[in-house]
Amino acid sequence: MEKIVIADNVWILVATALVFLMSIPGLALFYSGLSKVKSILNTTMMVLVAFCVVSLLWIAYGYSLTFGQDIGGIIGSLSYAFLSGINPTDPAPASENLYHYLFIFFQMTFAAITVALMAGAFVERMKFSAWILVSILWFTFVYAPVAHWIWGGGFLSEWGVLDFAGGLVVHETCGIGALIGAFLLGSRKEPIILPASLPIAVVGTGLLWFGWFGFNGGSALAMNNVAISAAFGTTMAALTGGLTWMALEWFKFGKPTTLGLITGFIAGLATITPASGFVDIWAAVLIGFAGGLFCFLAVVYVKNKFKYDDSLDVFGVHGVGGMLGAFLLSILAKPSVNEVSGLLFGGSLSFVLVQIAGIAVVGIYTAVVTFVIFKVVSAITGIRLTIAEETTGIDEIVHGEKAYNREY
Repeated sequence: MEKIVIADNVWILVATALVFLMSIPGLALFYSGLSKVKSILNTTMMVLVAFCVVSLLWIAYGYSLTFGQDIGGIIGSLSYAFLSGINPTDPAPASENLYHYLFIFFQMTFAAITVALMAGAFVERMKFSAWILVSILWFTFVYAPVAHWIWGGGFLSEWGVLDFAGGLVVHETCGIGALIGAFLLGSRKEPIILPASLPIAVVGTGLLWFGWFGFNGGSALAMNNVAISAAFGTTMAALTGGLTWMALEWFKFGKPTTLGLITGFIAGLATITPASGFVDIWAAVLIGFAGGLFCFLAVVYVKNKFKYDDSLDVFGVHGVGGMLGAFLLSILAKPSVNEVSGLLFGGSLSFVLVQIAGIAVVGIYTAVVTFVIFKVVSAITGIRLTIAEETTGIDEIVHGEKAYNREY
């Protein structure tokens, strides 16, 4: 019997291209538009180089560690290292309706953007060489194991932890990693956002949002009702998250800003991600509202209270949003959407507790390993630029370039 479904492969190939677009140029434009003029190119480079390095490591050993034969619930074997034994005509073991190469390609973009997302917390002060080394080690020892635990048949999937498109695997890990790294790096000399170009950031937001159709819709791994529901719900959550953030900002500070609106869009997108394939549209609206509210509180109050310099609010938006969405999944999942029942639709309290346990395990593991990685890299290369280099401008000092031929 033929297992490959052509329509599914067409959709997932498109979804892969959409997720690729999220990073290059979407995330690069979003982050660089929010950075200072003198570091806009360095910020872009951090995103691009992380995507490139992780993609190569993915086909060398990352895919195998994530989706290879399970070893004790902890990690995959190296049976697929360097894509050994995989032919272009083979179906993917994890999704037999897709070609194996396509499944590897799709999952590669998730791994790459996760590391690239974390860069937003470190811009304007981190050594470029240190960032490359952190990217390699963090992908190997954080992303690959966590992705295996949940998506590759590891122990969290055996517990029953669910994460449709990466609230835990992508957003929680990069958010917690960003928080720990920001504490260890210390604050910038000018620890405020001075956007080089808000219009560029808006374009980046639009590309991220557009790419999220592939990120969440593609995670159905087929062209079916779940893919459509996930994409529709993703859009409604983003809209609601943006409007919620804008309203809160308007109420607190007296002015609705472009930066607040687009940040709220991303908060809604991050929060709906783990639940997108399990909830209906009205639940997605509620999740978008919760994402806008709680991520706003994290950025405006928690960050100020603890005085950490997460430059572009990776923890406050992605970390908080991913964890919140994974929890709300256990409350709002509707069986008519994807055969999973949340607490409000007849599900058990044990499912809620399992999701909380998954959030805790991923968070603690990520924090500890990220701490170790930063300490190791600090001992090898150092991680922080000098104040003089930061003041002069990273673009000129590190890359010998300027984004613009005039000064602002």
